[in-house]
Amino acid sequence: MTVGAETSELEAIASEALAALNSRSQIATFSSRVRGLSLAQAYGVTPRLRSAFEARGERIVGRKIGFTNRNMWKAFGVESPIWGYVTSGTTSNLSDASVAAAQDFAEPRIEPEIVFGLSASPAAGMSEAQLCNCIGWVALGFEIVQSIYPGWAFAAPDCVAANSLHGALYVGERSAFAPRAQQWSRELARFEVELSCNGDLAHRGGGALVLGSPLHALRHIVDLLAADPANPPLAADEIVSTGTLTLAAPIRPGERWAARASGIPLEDIAIQIA
Repeated sequence: MTVGAETSELEAIASEALAALNSRSQIATFSSRVRGLSLAQAYGVTPRLRSAFEARGERIVGRKIGFTNRNMWKAFGVESPIWGYVTSGTTSNLSDASVAAAQDFAEPRIEPEIVFGLSASPAAGMSEAQLCNCIGWVALGFEIVQSIYPGWAFAAPDCVAANSLHGALYVGERSAFAPRAQQWSRELARFEVELSCNGDLAHRGGGALVLGSPLHALRHIVDLLAADPANPPLAADEIVSTGTLTLAAPIRPGERWAARASGIPLEDIAIQIA
């Protein structure tokens, strides 16, 4: 395939994925089609998604990392974490917006996550202490993920082409990172979390399920972006949602979801599904 033909095809994929995301409709996976789709090609779609978000007035506020839980890889046909963009149109503070409408997403699921706010741009090869020095704050948050592919059946390139399944991000109360960076570093690898629905326990998990620690997930995306000529590295003031702490759970109108962490001083979070 010529460069021009591939460029045209990537633009067509971005356009089709965006149309599905905008309409909450579902489509056949790109990887199952005659031409297929590689992971490298899918990350070539990502800049086109960014341009489309910005063209409609959204600011890029950070990234989301997906599939940081290795226990999910076989079930979803992936072999490593992926990432996508979070924007001003998809990101809210739970103090300002504590209701999510299920109808706004395709086959939505909820994930409790650790969210970092960057105070400096991290670089590949940094030690954990240096990486911690780039974090301004930490919080619990909920990501609503969605699948424009029926039944959540896809390959990794399909996920990336759909902005890595991102739907919305709701960020809880933020805690300053620097004053207790060493404690955060230890706690992030060891803490546990309970995800409940209408007061009933749905899933248990914790920081160790996120590549061993959410800090490891942050390092992974830093290294991944350092080797990616098509997409920019993380910058100061970006938000990074590091991947689900439990299994993702389907959501329905009328449910109230809550996450409570133990072993780390982060505020509980809750959201109502409308």
